[in-house]
Amino acid sequence: MVLDRVRTAAGLGARAVQAVRDVGLLHPIRPDRAVRLVFAYARYGPTPATLGAMAALRFPDRTALYDEHGALTYAELERQAAAVATALRERIGPTAVAAVAGDEADTRIGVLCRNHRGFVIAMLAASRLGRDVVLFNTDFSAAQLGDVTEREGVGLLLHDQEFDEVVEQSSFRGRRVHTWTDHAGDPLVPTIEELADTEPNAFTPERTSRVIVLTSGTTGTPKGARHDVSVAALVPVALSHLMRVPMRSGAPILVAPPLFHVLGFAYSLVALGLGMPLVLLRRFDAGKALDAIDAHRVEALVAVPIMLRRILDAAGSRPLPDSLRVVVSGGSALHPHLSETFMDVFGDILHNVYGATETGWATIATPRDLREAPGTVGRPTFRLTVKILDEDGRELPAGEIGEIYTGGGLRFAGYTGGGGKRVHHGLAGSGDLGHFDDAGRLFVDGRADDMIVSGGENVFPGEVENLLGDHPDVAEVAVVGVEDADFGQRLAAYVVRKPGASIDEEDVKRYVKEHLARYKVPRDVHFVDKLPRTSSGKVKAGALP
Repeated sequence: MVLDRVRTAAGLGARAVQAVRDVGLLHPIRPDRAVRLVFAYARYGPTPATLGAMAALRFPDRTALYDEHGALTYAELERQAAAVATALRERIGPTAVAAVAGDEADTRIGVLCRNHRGFVIAMLAASRLGRDVVLFNTDFSAAQLGDVTEREGVGLLLHDQEFDEVVEQSSFRGRRVHTWTDHAGDPLVPTIEELADTEPNAFTPERTSRVIVLTSGTTGTPKGARHDVSVAALVPVALSHLMRVPMRSGAPILVAPPLFHVLGFAYSLVALGLGMPLVLLRRFDAGKALDAIDAHRVEALVAVPIMLRRILDAAGSRPLPDSLRVVVSGGSALHPHLSETFMDVFGDILHNVYGATETGWATIATPRDLREAPGTVGRPTFRLTVKILDEDGRELPAGEIGEIYTGGGLRFAGYTGGGGKRVHHGLAGSGDLGHFDDAGRLFVDGRADDMIVSGGENVFPGEVENLLGDHPDVAEVAVVGVEDADFGQRLAAYVVRKPGASIDEEDVKRYVKEHLARYKVPRDVHFVDKLPRTSSGKVKAGALP
């Protein structure tokens, strides 16, 4: 009866309701705990803290996460998060009323952690305090960390001990807490384990916390993306996911991308919401990931494409895990050759999600989509609009390339340092170029600022990159535009050979020439040992030799 009322209120179809049943969310809960679920939302709002509190009420004895320190139940996780929040509140005081707008200096909390329980506890504890939480990239230099902590108004930094030198060499001078330690450290920097020994007190924050996820920074300085989050915005996105990606409540999930990245962060919240044991590795290693999948009977794996490539390579010399039911790829382009090879080996369990730090999930491709249209990022999620517009804001038909614009779902509220996205008719520009096919599936052709004009012809490096990724002797490839005195710009390819391969420059050019127009043949071909990548797997174009 409850589902029927929700269905009527939200305008949901029978398939959406069935998806909720199938995922295993409809299990009995004691009436007193059901009432407390409502209180948790009323206290914290649409935050990670609410998800953690609700999970502890619904699945108290279920394993919440596994990491190198062992396992934590949802009840233990919630107790530690509440204790750490209490300890932090005593140290930094409640949120000042003047800081409600989020622009008061030193009111935000930064998290600089690898993938382990410390990150999850820090995130849950910080979001209970009514302070905005900023997730920092673990690859930041001291200068970057100093710049971003100052810009974002971070007054408290929860970080792993391994980043002591980076933090100390930065300009950050606020309070610090160690979230993971490998040895005895500075007695003036408390550990999260010490804070977790505090007796937790219940309190209601003066405002709703927001989590600020930094953009990848591949095209400039990382920016903090803000969202206006509500139940009305989250429910359609969650239902689309349930209908297309068959995750199951209680099934272990390994989230391999960094949790500070939007993909890793989003799926850590999915795990909390569905009561899925979260399997974490501090550093990604393909062999260790396969070991963890076997040891914990992992049913769902989340990874960026380069991680899938590494897993494929590692799986060649060992028995395949038989527990995997779903694999989600995102964060960067999934080349058609990789998706087909992965499914040939592991079965048709691969899903491709497309979105951005600013937009969240926009489209989801199912295994059937990837088989029928390799390279697609799928169809728009429920109640989210995706259109391809030209430079004048006119909608383009199927097959024509333009900028991808999105609307609905999570509402992007601008960057913390000011500024926003281009908007046409209520839709926000993604900065990506793409097109739809006749079946309504979206394809991403590259970044708008990646397109080059060579000799008067528009050339998309991503098209050439996808083609070369199919070559049997190519392990990895990046194609970028460079300046050219005669043609304005030209393509340059950076190729990593497969072990034992003897492909040379002429082979690369001939292969492209056989499949694409002559003006798309890279004039420069460089062979490298590896491609420089961000922690989320994207190639750092500016770091290519």
